[in-house]
Amino acid sequence: MLLVIADSLSYFGPKGGLPADHPRIWPNLVGAELDWDVELVGRIGWTCRDAYWALIGDPRVWAAVPRAGAVVFAVGGMDSLPSPLPTALRELIRYVRPPVLRRGVRATYNWLQPKLSKLGRPVALPPKVSVDYLEQSREALAHLRPGLPIVAVLPSVHNCDAYGRVHSGRPRAVQALQAWSARTSVPLVDLGEAVRDNIFSGEANPDGIHWGWAGHTAVANAMVKALQEVR
Repeated sequence: MLLVIADSLSYFGPKGGLPADHPRIWPNLVGAELDWDVELVGRIGWTCRDAYWALIGDPRVWAAVPRAGAVVFAVGGMDSLPSPLPTALRELIRYVRPPVLRRGVRATYNWLQPKLSKLGRPVALPPKVSVDYLEQSREALAHLRPGLPIVAVLPSVHNCDAYGRVHSGRPRAVQALQAWSARTSVPLVDLGEAVRDNIFSGEANPDGIHWGWAGHTAVANAMVKALQEVR
């Protein structure tokens, strides 16, 4: 069984979000290729910090880890995106009351976010913090299941108006993740390399951040290769 802890890139297609058992999203393409069941645990906007919280707090993950043949941390892309307004503010908007005030706060946030994103900083989660949460996750799994194969990812690329089409935080994130990979021997699948052509082809999701089917296929092919090498 393959356990995937992910952000929305793993379950959004060219027209929006899809159920976890959709056959064309990359985790299920990988599962079909390897003849494995798939447990996909994820949510839009998740960072490496959220992946760690899921690992230690989600009973679906607790049930999956003892049966897993491998674990994929398909997070980190959100971490590297510009987040000039605090991430906590975005998460708390849904709790604002009354509804008319909530709509006003959300509209203001959505107006400011793309404009301020052109600054390129700060990012949603600094690379050092992202790597620290990944390492805590790796250590937790190593304690529970020594030798359990783990794969992580390098951030995707985007062409998204909501982030000002800016992704200046990606190089630092890649550098930090590669250094962590070298220390821990956790292989990395480069999502950016896999989906770049699809993102800029006009066949991806119109939001400029989620992939089309060609992107999912390319990621699945790269992930299968990485998993076959660590199994």
